[in-house]
Amino acid sequence: MAKGPVATSSDDELPFAIEEPVAADERSFFGGRSQKPSVPHAKSALPASLAGQEHYHGHRERLRDRFREQGDTALADYEILELLLFRLIPRRDTKPIAKALIERFGSLSGVFGAPAALLTEVKGVGETVALDLKLISTVAQRTLKSELRNKQVLSSWSSVIEYCHAAMAHETREQFRILFLDKRNVLIADEVQGRGTVDHTPVYPREVVKRALELSATAMILVHNHPSGDPTPSRADMDMTKVIIDAAKALDITVHDHIIIGKDGHVSLKGLKLI
Repeated sequence: MAKGPVATSSDDELPFAIEEPVAADERSFFGGRSQKPSVPHAKSALPASLAGQEHYHGHRERLRDRFREQGDTALADYEILELLLFRLIPRRDTKPIAKALIERFGSLSGVFGAPAALLTEVKGVGETVALDLKLISTVAQRTLKSELRNKQVLSSWSSVIEYCHAAMAHETREQFRILFLDKRNVLIADEVQGRGTVDHTPVYPREVVKRALELSATAMILVHNHPSGDPTPSRADMDMTKVIIDAAKALDITVHDHIIIGKDGHVSLKGLKLI
């Protein structure tokens, strides 16, 4: 993260810096096709039970059978994605699309974390399919967040990390998030306080503490992401954290930790004994 301005006690507080053409949606395309008379050909001579069958139909059934009988461990990531795309794109071979998505974004989580605009750059993915993929991602994030409700966050640390990773690891810009806790360390609010560029986000310590007072929070967990993928804290990260800790301490508000999220892992400043 880029180094940001130092704190100031003036009224105008400065922030700390935290460190082939687009394809149409296949569903609307096929759903909107007009039925025009066509010249009879060989396929029309097939039995009714085979007419309209495409080469990938048998593959879909075999893949479903493997999932049904052996579970998800029997399938590669692209095959799991392929199973999902069966429903989103019902009249097209989705195996090449699933493989292209994994290749472009690196992993299954990378696909679901990618912005919708980038998803549509993959041949075969239209706007509606991209939005459906983002909807599934949102459901997953909400499910993880629900695991934190009415629980003491410090005793559910793995759930905190899983939720923050799902919410932030694949963001293309830095964002600064705060988990506000009550005196029992139960989650009161989860708020994104700022969004920045690829390598920094402005953070105003005074606004952080002000929001904690508005929510009657007695503790906080600070979280931000590094789009580069490397969660190593910068000097600006550590300096900013110290300023927030000092400002919060004066008002009896505890900062339990500052977590930095990367694509492949996370760093806890408390775990590194930096706070």
